[in-house]
Amino acid sequence: MSSIASDTLPGRPADELRRDARTIGLVGLVHGTSHFFHLLLPPLFPHFMREFGLSYSQLGLLVTVFFVISGIGQALSGFLVDRIGARPALFGALGCFVAAALLAASADGYVGLMMASALAGLGNAPFHPVDFTILNRRVSTPRLGHAYSVHGISGNLGWALSPIFSIELFALTGSLRLTYAAVAGVALLVLAIVWWRRDDLDDRAALRRSPVPTPGPSPASSPASSPAPAAVASPAKAASAASAATAGGSTFGFLRLPSVWLCFSFLFFTTSALAAIQSFASPALQLLHDVPLRWAAWVVSAYMVCGALGMVAGGFLLARAERLEPLIARALMLAATFLLVAATPWVPGWLALALVSLAGIGTGLAGPSRDMLIRRAAPPDASGRVYGMVYSGLDLGFSVAAPIFGWLLDRGQPAGVLAGSALALGAAVLASSLVGRHTARTAATAAVASA
Repeated sequence: MSSIASDTLPGRPADELRRDARTIGLVGLVHGTSHFFHLLLPPLFPHFMREFGLSYSQLGLLVTVFFVISGIGQALSGFLVDRIGARPALFGALGCFVAAALLAASADGYVGLMMASALAGLGNAPFHPVDFTILNRRVSTPRLGHAYSVHGISGNLGWALSPIFSIELFALTGSLRLTYAAVAGVALLVLAIVWWRRDDLDDRAALRRSPVPTPGPSPASSPASSPAPAAVASPAKAASAASAATAGGSTFGFLRLPSVWLCFSFLFFTTSALAAIQSFASPALQLLHDVPLRWAAWVVSAYMVCGALGMVAGGFLLARAERLEPLIARALMLAATFLLVAATPWVPGWLALALVSLAGIGTGLAGPSRDMLIRRAAPPDASGRVYGMVYSGLDLGFSVAAPIFGWLLDRGQPAGVLAGSALALGAAVLASSLVGRHTARTAATAAVASA
């Protein structure tokens, strides 16, 4: 995308730092909330199976409904964000989360759970176009790499906190209604905070005010905390300019860019892998290694915490990486190796739990580089549309993978859940390498044309 320094608000360095910190923190909060609501229902799947007589395949379909609606809505939300701004869409999304939790609290069967999942998916739809539009327009260039890290970390923390919150509160109260009423209260609290600090999320104000150059690395530098080699920034800038020319300035021109669809496929595969962990790693580990279900239930939270730690390190690695694809490949293959070893039946249960948890470090390391890879591959004039379309691959990955992994469990194949997750990560490595090759080829063509 285009240099973000041209879009940021003017001011003294200290004021800019505080403004960036407020915006990054608020965007992190709402992104964590969206991921918290990804797991509105899965942590209590064992209860739903007992209470309503459901199968793993039926539970997987609940996840599919959430992410089908979220994926379609996310692609459309990109156009909405480009038209009306990110902030109004954010308020509506948080309101949907409140309503979805209240529906879950009143559910008395599968239909009620399906309605709650659908409404939560609608609420989830705008978040990636909203988040990245706000960050790209309000955060100064030297801090943008770390903004991406915070964004990814907050999402993982939302995933980590959701099962702990739901499982422990349900264990304490024994009441589905009280548990989901408390979940609705979480969304209401976040909505109140966002409304209070709404000026720090105004992406339209960032565009209206006149830019003033800020100290630090030039716009051509890597948008992380320290400048990257010029060899990284210049090809990325050239590729972005070439992408803009290919898009042709039309509303749907970005859909002709191969890089958009390659990034889409990359997210599809990474989130297919994540769907296995989030929804079914706990029962798979319990069946495969005979570990107590209460211990296995915590593996999702441990995986997400490790992912958050990986993202912290990934933000610093991003500042020093000359090429993104090798970093992504090594990180994801590390995670895939851990999952494959955990899928073998002769591994002790405690070690399998540890390996699945530590696999989160590998996927976390790749997170900031993933977001930067998408940013470099996208044209500069369609931020909402591109992020909406590309990140709908995330929703499609969840929606397709969840029922498949549920089907595997119903047929007594728990090892297939972990092995399938590893296989999907391997496919993501291939997709990221294709994105990098296409971006480099586009940059070389643009450089020759401008010579």
